[in-house]
Amino acid sequence: MDPLRRSPSPCSSRPSSPRTPPCEMLGYVGIEAVLDQLKIKAMKMGFEFNIMVVGQSGLGKSTMVNTLFKSKIWNCTPLDLGQGPVPQTLQLHSVTHVIEEKGVKLKLTVTDTPGFGDQINNDKCWDPILGYINGQYEQYLQEEILITRQRHIPDTRVHCCVYFVPPTGHCLRPLDIEFLQRLCRTVNVVPVIARADSLTIEERENFRQRIQHNLKTHCIDVYPQKCFDEDINDRILNSKIRDRIPFAVVGADQEHLVNGRCVLGRKTKWGIIEAPTSKT
Repeated sequence: MDPLRRSPSPCSSRPSSPRTPPCEMLGYVGIEAVLDQLKIKAMKMGFEFNIMVVGQSGLGKSTMVNTLFKSKIWNCTPLDLGQGPVPQTLQLHSVTHVIEEKGVKLKLTVTDTPGFGDQINNDKCWDPILGYINGQYEQYLQEEILITRQRHIPDTRVHCCVYFVPPTGHCLRPLDIEFLQRLCRTVNVVPVIARADSLTIEERENFRQRIQHNLKTHCIDVYPQKCFDEDINDRILNSKIRDRIPFAVVGADQEHLVNGRCVLGRKTKWGIIEAPTSKT
C-alpha cells in the first residue's frame, strides 16, 4: 500500500441523513468543559496563599492583616513583642489559618518579621528575610523535581510581601530603599503607607508622590510588574493600580455603630474611621 495515499474518511462513505451529524460535529470534544472541570477541582482542593508582612514594630501589621481578611489571623502581637523588650535579632513568625467563604477554602499563611528596622544598627537586617524567601522556593523546587513526588506538594513559597512604610510624610528611608531593591528581585512587593489616618489628605498625597519618585529613581519594580501587561485590559487595570501605589491603609479590629449599622473601624475624638471604605 502506498504510504502516501490516504484512506477515505469514514464520514465520506456514509450516506448523509438528517439524523447523522456532519463530520465537523464528530470531532467535538467539549473543550469548553475543561475550564469547568478545573474550577470544580480547584474548589475541592482549596487554595493556598502565603503572605509576608515587613515593617517596624507599632505600624499595625497584625491589625491590618486581620482587617484585610476579616478574620482573627492574629489574636495578639506575635510573641508578645509589643509588651516586651525589642529582640536583638530579627525573628520570623508564621501563622496558618484556614478561611472558608461560600464553600471555598483558603489556607492562609502569614509570616511576620518582628524586629525588622528596630535596632540602632540595621546593617544587613534583610538577610534573614531574603534567606527565608529563597529557602522556601528552593524547598518547593526540590520537591517538584523528584521522580516520585507527592501528589500535592505543600506550597510554602511567599507569594506576596506587604512592605509597611512609616507615615513620616517625607520619603523612603535609606533602609527602605536598600531592602526594597533586594526584595523586588525575589518576590512580589506591595508597599503600603501604614497608619495613613495620621496624615491629612494633602500630606498623604504628597507622601505618595515622593515614594513613587523614589521607586522610579532607584529602579524598584513593585507589583504589578510590566510583565503582567499581557493584553490591553490587563494594561489598563495595572496602570490604574500603579497610579495608587503605595496604598494608604488603615486597620481596625473593633466594630462601631454608625447610622444604625455596624462598621469595622477605629474610633477617634473627631469621629470613626471606617477601615473597609478607606480610600487608597
